[in-house]
Amino acid sequence: MNMTLDELYKARYVLNGIIRRTDLVQAPRLNTDADIYLKPENLQVTGSFKVRGACYKISQLSEEEKARGVIACSAGNHAQGVALGATHAGVKSLICLPEGAPISKVEATRRYGADICLVPGVYDDAYQHALKLRDEHGYTFVHPFDDEHVIAGQGTIGLELLEQLPELQTVIVPIGGGGLASGVAFAIKSLNPSVEVWGVQAAGAPGMYRSVADGQIRCLSQVSTVADGIAVKQPGRLTYDMCSKYLDGIVTVTEDEICAAILALIEQQKMVVEGAGAVAVAAAMFGKVPVAGRKTICVLSGGNVDVTILNRVIHRGLVKSGRICKLTIKLEDKPGQLVGVSQIISSLGGNVVKVSHERSDDSDRVTDCILQIRVETRNHEHVQAICCALEEAGFDAGCQMC
Repeated sequence: MNMTLDELYKARYVLNGIIRRTDLVQAPRLNTDADIYLKPENLQVTGSFKVRGACYKISQLSEEEKARGVIACSAGNHAQGVALGATHAGVKSLICLPEGAPISKVEATRRYGADICLVPGVYDDAYQHALKLRDEHGYTFVHPFDDEHVIAGQGTIGLELLEQLPELQTVIVPIGGGGLASGVAFAIKSLNPSVEVWGVQAAGAPGMYRSVADGQIRCLSQVSTVADGIAVKQPGRLTYDMCSKYLDGIVTVTEDEICAAILALIEQQKMVVEGAGAVAVAAAMFGKVPVAGRKTICVLSGGNVDVTILNRVIHRGLVKSGRICKLTIKLEDKPGQLVGVSQIISSLGGNVVKVSHERSDDSDRVTDCILQIRVETRNHEHVQAICCALEEAGFDAGCQMC
């Protein structure tokens, strides 16, 4: 591969007028030890950075390649980028998506003008089916990440970051197949090698993390994560080489950490992001990347969240952040016990949202009962204060996140 800065600047020129130059947003509350900024590609045309690479790739196709029509595979965001880019260029497009892709992404892709083919399985299964259709019908394949033009398109983000924050010290970028991380890291390291660039993967889909750690490309047997946009079993050859060369490190974040980051972005920044778009923020929030005292940009790669699971995501985020807990208290079954518990919780500012009261058949004492209370709290320290106060008052209380 012979990636050059000229290619990135050419991509930026071509994309001018098609994409948005998303502004940086300062977000000091996400990690008070660092100076955090957000690059909100969730506000990009199509709701994801993917439109950059897809549109640039299609712009560089020959007339003969365009005439054959393009085919792509995607978990959803690349699909929309290819659909928009193809329609913009007057090219027919067919997109293979995993059948579990969020309906919102499928329908958005259709609205941008593409034909849809749903494939059983995950992204990698859609990829194999797309290659099969390419060979059978002669379509021009637009790879979602392992392509020089696609990587160059994504790398335009790196050019923007350095221009928008010249004193930048750290960049945190999501990784699925690695196209975004490769392009951004190449751009930044080529122009300012002192800036650290870190990649982040979901713990349930750590393909690039394991590959770089092992020194060779690894294919995972399965992936499972709320961050469906980066649920990739195997990184690309080009992206593996570039991530190995240009990234300062790769870390992983858990499902609970991703959910907490989504919640924090909604509450603090009034931004809705999908799981893949939140992993960089999760890494900054939970200390996965050394950001203390550093001017840091977290790239929000996309905002096409599946709204049907948003309620569950928010609940897990509340739990991870210590914003809701369940108290299990063993009581003597006599008048006044529930009042005493409620008074302690309310005096400390907790808000009871659910109460369950059961007589216990297997307790040491026949008169015992079990009280379960779900409480809204401020943070983990608040939960601990409530538990300590109940125990000091003589209640046998167990606290758990729920």
